[in-house]
Amino acid sequence: MAVTALDRRVLPELLCDLLVVGGGAAGVATAVTGARGGLRVALVERHGFCGGGAVAGHSGTVCGLYEASDSLKNRPVQAVWGFADEFVRALEARGGLADPVRYGKTFTRVHDPIVWRETADDFLADAGVQVIFHAVAVRVLTDGGETVEGAEVWTKEGPLRIRAGITVDASGDADLVAMAGLPSFVGDNGRVQNPTMIFRLMGVDVAAFRAAYGEDTIMPPAVSEMIAEANASGRYQLPRAKIWLFPTTRPGELLCNCTRILGADGRELNPLFWRDFAEAEVEGRRQAREYARFFRDRLTGCAEAFVNDTGVQVGVRQTRQVEGRSKLMNDDVVAGRKSADGIARSPWPIELHAGTKPRVEWLLDDVYEIPFGCFLPAAGQRLMVAGRCLSAEHEAVASARVTAQCFSYGHAVGHAALVALREGIEPAAIAGSDLRAILNRDGARLDG
Repeated sequence: MAVTALDRRVLPELLCDLLVVGGGAAGVATAVTGARGGLRVALVERHGFCGGGAVAGHSGTVCGLYEASDSLKNRPVQAVWGFADEFVRALEARGGLADPVRYGKTFTRVHDPIVWRETADDFLADAGVQVIFHAVAVRVLTDGGETVEGAEVWTKEGPLRIRAGITVDASGDADLVAMAGLPSFVGDNGRVQNPTMIFRLMGVDVAAFRAAYGEDTIMPPAVSEMIAEANASGRYQLPRAKIWLFPTTRPGELLCNCTRILGADGRELNPLFWRDFAEAEVEGRRQAREYARFFRDRLTGCAEAFVNDTGVQVGVRQTRQVEGRSKLMNDDVVAGRKSADGIARSPWPIELHAGTKPRVEWLLDDVYEIPFGCFLPAAGQRLMVAGRCLSAEHEAVASARVTAQCFSYGHAVGHAALVALREGIEPAAIAGSDLRAILNRDGARLDG
């Protein structure tokens, strides 16, 4: 018997200048920047709040703000400004951001996920952005060729067609790029960095914990050795020995980046595939409980600890990326390469989560820059990307994907949308050097 797909609900249209799909750090920065410049902006987000990996994925830290150094200088040296700095100051003012904490050779800052959501709500409302929560893009609108004219999204009310002058794919997974059939790639020949279920542990004697293990949130070798021995004994199932534990803004709480989620068949799971995504969620929650049990049994200060929360979803590090007009190369990161059309800067290390333990490769006392072309699809018109689906090599994206940089990408792409719509040109016609100058006038401090 033939089966017909059917939805008889009315398909209304919404018109805007700028459509942003995805409400993570990059999407929020894009939407707010565009709206502040006078654009009619619609932002589509699949959850009931913004934050993306930082909030839904519970990554919990604003990484990428500060330089790394062997000397550590006893204080953080800020290297990223603009929208990232503005959002950080707003989190601080609300009591939703902890002081900088040691992270190996650099510093990071732990945020409260509820305050992050509320701060984004206010930024978007104050700018006049039309926010559409609990909505997912299901089709891209085109002129029949490579010109993108918006997207059709699914809502509980029914399908909604959003027409836009410029569309930005801030989905994290280059969803619109794929829907439009534009060039893209997945990881390293299809291999991606494994997802992680980050969780929060309450009931911790944080002072005793810090006295035992130090101020660095990357746990010392002694802890890794304890985990490896416990895993080998068979009494615990702890697949990752090098772990990161962060005191948070809340008393008695640690943010725990510990899990290593593989498939039952030993594969690195790819959240682009629905079976892998579902398996990762279940395995991630199981591992969170197992690590918490080990911490209670073995770590100082954790005897009364309990799992307070896990990510709304498993934390996704890498999936599909756009094939851009430029590509951030691994060597660009480790060499601290600068570019005349660099529209964002990063001091963050390559942080590669694959294999039995994460690999961290530091860039010391320096930054590298990300060219504007990394956010412009190699083909197609009136579409840009923002966030971790930028055009970058496998190791390079392991540095470039973090929160402070995603804020910077959105800041740049929002300004590019303003220029393109004001001047009636394609985003690809904008010189990266000109966009850099605009960003500097808006506080980005890309030239130091």
